[in-house]
Parts: sequence; C-alpha cells; structure tokens
Amino acid sequence: MTFLRNLTLFTLNNFKHLQRKWLSLPLLLLFPVVLVFLAAFVAVTIFMPEDRNPVHVGLVDMDKSKETKMVVDMIEETSQIGTYIKIDTLTEEQAKRAINNRLSAYVTFPEGFTKSLYEGNPVKLRIIGNPDKSTESYIVKELIDSIARHIRTSQANILTINNYLKQLPVSDKMRQEILLKQFSSFVFYTVGKDKIIEEEEVTNHATQSPTKYYSLAAWFTVLTLWLLIMYSFLTRDEEPRIKRRMRLYGVTDFQLLSAKILTTFLIVFVCSMIACTLLIKLMSFSITADDYLRMTGITLLHCCIYLLGLAVLEMLLSDQKVRLLVQSIFTFLTLLLSGAVIPTLYFPLYIQELLPYSFGSEAFNWLQEIVLNGRIYTNFIPLILMTVSFFLLFLGISKWKEHAV
Repeated sequence: MTFLRNLTLFTLNNFKHLQRKWLSLPLLLLFPVVLVFLAAFVAVTIFMPEDRNPVHVGLVDMDKSKETKMVVDMIEETSQIGTYIKIDTLTEEQAKRAINNRLSAYVTFPEGFTKSLYEGNPVKLRIIGNPDKSTESYIVKELIDSIARHIRTSQANILTINNYLKQLPVSDKMRQEILLKQFSSFVFYTVGKDKIIEEEEVTNHATQSPTKYYSLAAWFTVLTLWLLIMYSFLTRDEEPRIKRRMRLYGVTDFQLLSAKILTTFLIVFVCSMIACTLLIKLMSFSITADDYLRMTGITLLHCCIYLLGLAVLEMLLSDQKVRLLVQSIFTFLTLLLSGAVIPTLYFPLYIQELLPYSFGSEAFNWLQEIVLNGRIYTNFIPLILMTVSFFLLFLGISKWKEHAV
C-alpha cells in the first residue's frame, strides 16, 4: 500500500509539474515530429525505385524447322524466364545491327540443329554478347545454359526412341512425326518440371513502397523520441540532503522512477495513438480493429521496455550530462537496429542474426508485418519476455542501490 500511495503521489506531482510547463510542452513534442518527417522525406526521395529497363535478348533461328520454331516460340512467350528479360525473334542481320545498342546478347540456333538433335550429335548454341553490357550478357549465358540442359534431357530420350523406330517398318515421314511429337512432349515436360530460372523474392518495403514504409518508420521514431524527451523533461536532480530526508519517509528511487515512467508512458502513449490514427487515415492503410489492438499491444510493450532501459541507465549513472549522453546513444542504437532509420535488409548478416534480441527491431518488425504485410498473427512472447527481463533488472539494481546507500 505504501508503494501505491507514493506512486500515485509522485505521478500526480509530475503531472502538476507538466501543467506548469504547458506553454513549452507542445513545442517540445512538435520538434521531433518536424525533424523526423523532414528526414523521412529525404529518405523516400533517395530510396524511390527507378524505372528498370529489361534485359533485351535476341533469338536467331537459322534451322527453320518445326522443332526450333516451337522452342523459340516457347522461350519467347514463357513467363518462366523472369520479368526483367525480354526476348525477341530476329534475323541474323537484325541481331548484328542491334547488338551494339539495344540488345545485351543474341542466341543463334545453327543450321541442322534438329538433325543433330535426332542423330545424337553435339548441339551447340552460339551466344554473341554486347561488350558494353557484360553483366547482362552473363545472365543470358546462364539462361541459355539452363535451356541447353533441358534440351540435352530431351535429346537422350528422343535418341533412344529414334534408334528403335529405325529398326521397325516405319516410313521416314511417320518416324519424323513421332519424333516431333515426342520432342514436344519431352521439352514441355522438362521445362514444366521446374523453372528455367529459379526466382526468390525478398520484399524490401523501403524500395517497394517507400512512402508507406518511411511513414511508419517516422511514427515509430517520433514515438521513441517523445519517450526520451518527456522522460528527460521530468528528470530533476535532487539535492543529496533532500534525498536523505525523503528516504526517512520511506521514499525510494524505485518509487520515484516508477512514477516518472508511468507519467511519461501515459502522456506519450496517448499522443502516439492519436498520431497513429491520423497516420492510418492519411496513408489509407488497410487496418482492422484487431490490427489496431495488436499495434497497441506492440507499442505498449516497446514503450515499457524503452522506459525501463532509461530508468536503469539513470540509476547507474549519477552525472546528469553523462547520463543524458548515454541515454541518447541508447536511443540511437534502438532506432538504428529497429530498421526505422536504415532498413535491416542492408545490415551485414552477422548483425541481422542478432536483431531478434533487440526490442526495437522486434517491435518495428511486427508493426511492419501488421501494417504493410497484413499479417493476422503477432507473436508477443519475445517482447513480453524482454519486458519482464528489463523490469527484473530495474528492480534488482534499485534494491542493490538501496542497500548500498
């Protein structure tokens, strides 16, 4: 009961202190908003994706057979070669003229390609690359190597069928029709068996939807800066004589800091939820009532952990200037590791492996999942465990300081 009475008393005292400073408080809260949104505007401008030109590849069919025409049409029309490669059928003269400007490379199906394929002879596809586009030419080479592997798979089966047909009383015309049918079946089977190019999509919201990503990041950054500013605003260094007198009345640092944490949390949490609602309306995010509740829970846990961290640093550091410097560094690292300043996708792998242990990263990651990815499930357990750990650390250090005094 004594703890609750003192907590209520000092919380009300903090609100009275803020009431006396009501003229400067709005400006204090407005400053990080202006600063962060200016930085977010610059970031959106930098990370706005540019229009990407596809890699142009030419196909030259010198064999002019039904088989090569089918392969060329299949390569030209299939969607399995990716969205950044555009393939056009050209004559050899057109390909030679275009290789020095528009084309990255062109591929030639040689004369006698089908005959060599049916007779089991080595089949070579000639690739002419653009010397000014070496990277794109290498991509084309890898593409053709993959296609050649599919053709070799078909060739081994067709060669077996061809040898058996030669031993049977079948006319050449009938044999060619059977081989063409088998060629079509094997080619479509091998191409349909797996993709020509394996694609793995990694979503980077900073470039895919930079406005939405950095709007959410700006709100998260402003929330964290509000916590630091409000907590520092309520911090008053008491004289040692006054502190000793307060201890005689049973007042402890744990009670004083708990009241400061509670006051800061109530004010900033209300302001952040209002700002979040305005942001959702402004950016037209598809947020349901359940999503809003999950965002509220994530925000609540993030605020608790961060404020407990500030309180721990205040107990460990007695000098006001050093304490403010360390708390500012703690805030900067929290925002940096969260991905709100720089997307975590750009971090080295060894840092990305440690990010799940950062409460800022965990909180901002789930906010992204809810707002940008439409995730309907949220794992609160890591943040709850971190909150409990920080609280036990805060409680342990406060008890240790009480016994040490």
